[in-house]
Amino acid sequence: FLLNSIWDAEETKRRLPDHMKKYLAENQINFFIINATQIAEEIGLGHRTNTIMQSAFFKVSNVIPYDLAVQKMKEMIKKSYGRQGDVVVNMNYAAVDRGGEVEKVEIPAEWADIQVKKEEANNEIPEFILNVVEPINAQKGDDLPVSAFVNREDGTFPAGTTKYEKRGIAVNVPEWQPENCIQCNQCAYVCPHAAIRPFLLTEEEAKNAPEGTRVIKAVGKGLEGISFKIQVSVLDCTGCGNCADVCPAKTKALVMKPLESQHAEIERWEYMDKKVGYKEQYFDKTKNVKNSQFAQPLFEFSGACAGCGETPYIKLITQLYGEKMIVANATGCSSIYGGSAPSTPYTSNYISGKGVAWANSLFEDNAEYGFGIAMGINKLRDRLALRMKQAMGNGISAELKEAYQAWIDGKDEYDKSTEATRKLLPLLEKAEDEISKEIFALRQYLEKKAIWVIGGDGWAYDIGYGGLDHVIASGEDINLLVLDTEVYSNTGGQASKSTPTAAVAKFAASGKRVRKKDLGQMAMSYGYVYVAQVAMGANQAQYLKAIREAAEYPGPSLIIAYAPCINHGLRNGMGKSQEQEALAVECGYFTLYRYNPLLEAEGKNPFQLDSKEPDFSKFKDFLNSEVRFTALKKSFPAEAEQLFAAAEEDARWRYHKYLRLANLDYSK
Repeated sequence: FLLNSIWDAEETKRRLPDHMKKYLAENQINFFIINATQIAEEIGLGHRTNTIMQSAFFKVSNVIPYDLAVQKMKEMIKKSYGRQGDVVVNMNYAAVDRGGEVEKVEIPAEWADIQVKKEEANNEIPEFILNVVEPINAQKGDDLPVSAFVNREDGTFPAGTTKYEKRGIAVNVPEWQPENCIQCNQCAYVCPHAAIRPFLLTEEEAKNAPEGTRVIKAVGKGLEGISFKIQVSVLDCTGCGNCADVCPAKTKALVMKPLESQHAEIERWEYMDKKVGYKEQYFDKTKNVKNSQFAQPLFEFSGACAGCGETPYIKLITQLYGEKMIVANATGCSSIYGGSAPSTPYTSNYISGKGVAWANSLFEDNAEYGFGIAMGINKLRDRLALRMKQAMGNGISAELKEAYQAWIDGKDEYDKSTEATRKLLPLLEKAEDEISKEIFALRQYLEKKAIWVIGGDGWAYDIGYGGLDHVIASGEDINLLVLDTEVYSNTGGQASKSTPTAAVAKFAASGKRVRKKDLGQMAMSYGYVYVAQVAMGANQAQYLKAIREAAEYPGPSLIIAYAPCINHGLRNGMGKSQEQEALAVECGYFTLYRYNPLLEAEGKNPFQLDSKEPDFSKFKDFLNSEVRFTALKKSFPAEAEQLFAAAEEDARWRYHKYLRLANLDYSK
């Protein structure tokens, strides 16, 4: 048994659970430890421990002679990473060499006599978590009886199971420094896992908080007597560090500290999340970035990579519209972190009990899948309107008639629909006529639903493009979010039509030779599709505005979100993914805009260029900050110079194309 442990032998033995101690002793298992986490940091690999652990495995297992294993591993490292440069190769060589630093831990014989106490069932944990989720996560899923899935024959799983996992995988987590905090909430806005959140506490809540809890006076109108706190769920944090990186305070209000030093925050998180809760009533959460983060995220603690560029985009939509939200998800990264059984990161609001309904479809038909859901709901809501009009002519009470008319008038607007439904439901519960009973039976469709079709560029630009085009061409009210990593991230890094000139990917080993497909402009050609290109790290407010406009637009909307990915090979690591988005826009690599057809009817230009004029002198610096581009210089240096120049020329051409669109005069 080989364990990556940050502790020495004695401390590791002390921390092992009794059932593991007993098993080790009874089965006379050889137990080895290695501090691969510390070694990785020392040699510059960050949190990447896999090569160290692989070398350690060969050291302790002797499946082949260790010297031969080292030789073969280094040959493969040269083959796999040679084009990324000597620095990367040498770091991995060092990982192999230091993988031999294993220590054998002697197992005390008396461990075999340990009486393992049966853990008391936690009554606060739902039955599904106890009987299904925990066994699967413990890799005992094959032992589950068929009866464990009774009443789940249709394949549905409860929402919000990830909150019970508490993986504790981060080496370092953020510690809040209240004296430096300016209460902007940007840390929460960019967190890929919703593991850091702002809370507002009444005087009573602050007084009853766990001992040692630090709060500061909340800043804002109407917040007299209210305290503010940034709280981290340290066991759900992946330690990427984006929160600390984006903190704009003069002296950082977040400092990365070892997970072990932050265990007191576990109890504080439970108190803040469960007892203090989310006080959305103080703010209009759609107004600005700060306000949005006081809303409960309904997408939390997913299994996405640390620093993931995709998940912050999804999280924000759930904060704004999650209680009305139905997601049709394309196969890809978003389906893996969005719904890998038994983990469900989409959850429900603590107060209303309503949350995100999520389902996954294929690459090739996801847009149509979401479209079918939308059309089905629309037909049911049309039936409701028809029945209400029928009832209004049948002598119902004036009060019910007025409520029906209010619902019909506001049927297709989120806020009006919600308010009309709130007033209508009590009247329907008391109504005796058959039509009102039929309407009450369909009450879940009274509120307008937010239908979001979500997937990556492999879906939207390539395999599912035909369906996407069909759906936006329909003119129907539906929202599509493209998480654009410019490569097939989940299936191993193959080039897509979103892959830009000069990028190295599978099927483009010598660099992509043609420019990236302009999906946004293709959608704009219809003239009735809302389109936006966004990069949260470059302009947080622009993304918030685009989400709000897309949701309110009475037709199809398409949002293309630039998302850094581990496949890009960021030189500064995924802890800088938000910064990388900002650099991409600053140098002209990616352009921010919004195209709203409603503006044309007002005599305004529907195309709004949100990017500032790029500084193209930084373009090559941006390319050199990602391995997907620099790998080309190592393998094909001559072609690299040519393709780097072509990539910059493509970016200039694209920006000036958008600039011409922004300068068109629609007043005549």
